[in-house]
Amino acid sequence: MAYARIEIAPSILAANFTNLGDEIRTVEEAGADVIHVDIMDGHFVPNLSLGIPVVASLRKATRLPLDVHLMIEQPELYIEEFIRAGASRVLVHQEATAHLDRALAMIRELGAEAGAVINPATPVGMLSEVLDKVDTILVMTVNPGFGGQKFIPNSYEKIRQLNQIRARYNASFRIEVDGGVEPENTAALAQAGANTFVAGTSIFHTADPAAATRQLKKLATQALSQKA
Repeated sequence: MAYARIEIAPSILAANFTNLGDEIRTVEEAGADVIHVDIMDGHFVPNLSLGIPVVASLRKATRLPLDVHLMIEQPELYIEEFIRAGASRVLVHQEATAHLDRALAMIRELGAEAGAVINPATPVGMLSEVLDKVDTILVMTVNPGFGGQKFIPNSYEKIRQLNQIRARYNASFRIEVDGGVEPENTAALAQAGANTFVAGTSIFHTADPAAATRQLKKLATQALSQKA
C-alpha cells in the first residue's frame, strides 16, 4: 500500500536565516507540507548546522510538521531532546548507529514518527530488519553534508526497490528523497515511488520560492496520478 499523498518538504538549510520566519511562511502558504531540518555535527558529515534551540524556535514559527534529519553520530543520545523541542519526525542514519532498531523504537515511544536514512553507498537491504519499525525511509540522493549537490542517478533504482518492497509487504512507510531534487527530476522520482520531496536550493535559491514550491508539488502529484 503506497501513500497517495505527495509531500513537499522545503529544507531550511538553504533558506535565508536573516529572514527565516518570512521564508517559512512563504512556503507554508504556497502549499508546503513539511519543513525539513538538517542537523549536522561535523563528525558524521563534514559540516555543522542547526541544533535543538533552532528546532524549538521553528516549532513556534510554523504549524507544519518538522522533519528533523539527524546527520550525527550516536543519534540515540539526542533523540529525546529533539522531540521535546518539537520534532514531528526524526530520521536517523543506518550508518550512524550500531543500534538502529533501538533508536527507531525510542522515537516512536516518545510520540514522533520514526525514519531511517541510507546514504548513496548503502544498499536498501541494510534496512530489511527494521521495515516494520519505520514510518519513513529517506534515500539520500547526494552524499550528505552540503546543499546544492548534483543528484546521483542510481538513486532511482533504490527508490524502485523500496517501492517494490512496500507493495510486496503491503507496507505503508513513506519514501523520502533528499538531495538534488529539482523540477527536472521530480516527476521521475514520483514515478519511481517517492512520496516526500526534500528541496532546498531549488526552492529557496529561486526568484520566487512560493512558485517553486507549487511547481514541485504539481509535477510530483501529476506524475503520481499518471502512474495510478
